[in-house]
Amino acid sequence: MDLKDLFKDIDKYLDNNVTISGWIKNHRDQKTFGFIDFSDGTCQDHLQIVYDESLANFKEIQKLLVGCAIEVTGKIIKSSGRQAYEMQAQNIKLLGDCPEDFPIQPKRHTKEFLREQAYLRPRTNLFQAIFRLRSIAAQAIHEYFQSHNYVYVHTPLLTTADCEGSDQMFKVTTLDFNNLPLDENKKVDMKKDLFNKLTFITGTGQLHGEAFAMAFKKIYTFGPTFRTEKSNTKTHANEFWMIEPEIAFCDLNGLMDIEEDMLKFIVQYCLDKAHKELEFCDKFVENGLLERLNKLVKAKFNRITHNEAIDILKKADVKWEFTPEYGEDIAKEHEKYLTEYFNGPVFITNWPKDIKAWYMKLNDDGKTVAAVDLEVPGAGELMGGSQREDDYHKLIQRAKELGVDVDTVDWFCNLRKYGGAYHSGFGMGFERLIIYLTGVDNIRDVIPFPRTPGSCDF
Repeated sequence: MDLKDLFKDIDKYLDNNVTISGWIKNHRDQKTFGFIDFSDGTCQDHLQIVYDESLANFKEIQKLLVGCAIEVTGKIIKSSGRQAYEMQAQNIKLLGDCPEDFPIQPKRHTKEFLREQAYLRPRTNLFQAIFRLRSIAAQAIHEYFQSHNYVYVHTPLLTTADCEGSDQMFKVTTLDFNNLPLDENKKVDMKKDLFNKLTFITGTGQLHGEAFAMAFKKIYTFGPTFRTEKSNTKTHANEFWMIEPEIAFCDLNGLMDIEEDMLKFIVQYCLDKAHKELEFCDKFVENGLLERLNKLVKAKFNRITHNEAIDILKKADVKWEFTPEYGEDIAKEHEKYLTEYFNGPVFITNWPKDIKAWYMKLNDDGKTVAAVDLEVPGAGELMGGSQREDDYHKLIQRAKELGVDVDTVDWFCNLRKYGGAYHSGFGMGFERLIIYLTGVDNIRDVIPFPRTPGSCDF
């Protein structure tokens, strides 16, 4: 049986025999008895297994090392040690041996070392907590949207649409790099490629998602996303997961309502369903994590414009590394100050059009767009979204102004012609969410096999 089921109602199994399968986390063997720290990965809790020389294979059991896979049958009893319960083993069977040089020994390992052992780090307590929480948070996302009448859409990973700027997207080809076909201008002839044109791995599911929002009213995508950005910061990766809802008949204020409601739901869901994992992170990663998450669930999310944010930052008695300016983006230090200023999450709206995407709705002032970023304490920007431009001619003009190849997104622009409606959407990087939920500060430690510049191992 699974340890999670066992611990859920352990008194039911008291003084009864059960069989469990899992791995040795630690092993202390004595002359006539021994203790095995056992985990099967289904929960954060471990079970202590006690065995003695009455077992026929006692000598073989004593030689079992950390990392071995075993099957154990025994009686669940109350413990006289630190743990409340333990198992008195009646039979221990080796299923998978492990040598002495197993890298994950029962001691503290640095996160840097464990990144080098990414295929083994899920065996550690920290990464068990992180990746189990990741699974639970993913379920929370689906439950939220499904319970609010959203349709889950699988948007394509291969695209010819210039959605985020072609310089930000990986190119896909089946052409032979050692024998590239050239056209009359001595350029690579993409007509000879599989799709007969330049094709990318997508940087967003938004454009295709909008097409479905115009049919189903409310949709969401949740899947892998790829960017070529050569950034080695703690919050950037070249492969990551995104949640991208698109909602018809929704303006910017309605979008902020949804963002706040969704985030509070996810955090509360994780507090309820992953409390052991969060307790572990609170103890070993970020002291005060549980207090911070509980505070967010009850918090008022403030709303200010970009100009108001700059006003606050300019009046602050702070020596900035990057001086805040109207018409420009805000830095990490500014995000941190604003969440501390408001003592909670804050939405920043109406951003300068020149630093935002071409598909965002142009405001009446002609200088800003109806965009919004959500800043949260301890993590900075967590979500970014906007009301989408629903005027066909304005959308085409903005695309051209920002150098977007309109021919690749003509179908997207046509959505405004065929029963188009005002609509909004946002994106949330899933790894950014896990960073916020766990207190782990590096994206490389919240995704199973990180892909970052210069690193595509395993």
